Amino acid sequence: MLRPDQSDGRDVYALAGGWTWFDIRTNDWLSPWIGELRTQYPYTGEWFDLASSLEGRNYLSVRFKGGVEPVLMGSMLYHVTEGAPQVSRSEQFYFYVEDGVLITINLDDYTRNALAEKDRRAMLHQCERPIDGFCVLARAILHYFHEGMDRFERNLRLVEQDMQQRNRRSLLDRILTARFELLDWNNLFIPFQELIAAIKEGYHDSLDGSPFFQQLRHRVERLEQLFRHYEREIDTLVSIDDAVSSFRGNEIMKTLTIFTVVFMPPTVIGAIWGMNFENLPTIKTSWGFTAIILVTLIWMAGIYLWMRNKGWTGDLLRVKSRDKNI
Repeated sequence: MLRPDQSDGRDVYALAGGWTWFDIRTNDWLSPWIGELRTQYPYTGEWFDLASSLEGRNYLSVRFKGGVEPVLMGSMLYHVTEGAPQVSRSEQFYFYVEDGVLITINLDDYTRNALAEKDRRAMLHQCERPIDGFCVLARAILHYFHEGMDRFERNLRLVEQDMQQRNRRSLLDRILTARFELLDWNNLFIPFQELIAAIKEGYHDSLDGSPFFQQLRHRVERLEQLFRHYEREIDTLVSIDDAVSSFRGNEIMKTLTIFTVVFMPPTVIGAIWGMNFENLPTIKTSWGFTAIILVTLIWMAGIYLWMRNKGWTGDLLRVKSRDKNI
């Protein structure tokens, strides 16, 4: 079984494939544990010297010890999703892979416990090389991306429903928030894409028969498809919002134009009969005001009917149904 040999911040796992996994938790790059590993695996010296400057950064390098044996080293940022109300927190771990040994530093406890579960433990024991075990580890971390994308999709569906039913100005802000969230996940995902390329660079075709590398590669491809799909979906939502905003703006301007034309008669009559002349028609008769009002209303109705007969009013002045999308 996969059990640590030590429990003092450094766990050493001896795997059935004949390789060793050193899982270390420390912020002191000059600790005795680090010194022991430097002595036991001299090629790690450059990585340990560099690791202290990689905080908050992704880094990946492929070297060839003796010009032949591949060595993979670096650090990786990722989000861990856990708990019933799923909460994400940022994490970073450091890794080193060479023939016969896998070293990880500051891997989070949640992922560590996930790797200790029965199924993943069995997978680690089936790994013949450390690089296979590292593929199992990377695939376990990518599981958080699936959980994050599931949560992202639920929120995006709510935005789409609100856009269809009540397309308000605040929706654009929610769409942009979703786009920035997706951009954040995508930035965290890029190192995993680079990891696939780096593994191919270092190990060439020797991993084509490894089920663990193939599983990691297929999971990366699945997530790539998800990211592309959501990017297109958000772009579509932005386009719809732009189209609806443009359409509504045009409708508002058309409506205002119609009202301006229809109310032109009272404006003209009010301007004329408001002049300071004594001999304006009907101004001194008892029926003058009524006549002017009737003329005004008939004129307004005539203009409206003429515009409607021309087809210039369309359905602008009709009441909008609540079930409509715009």
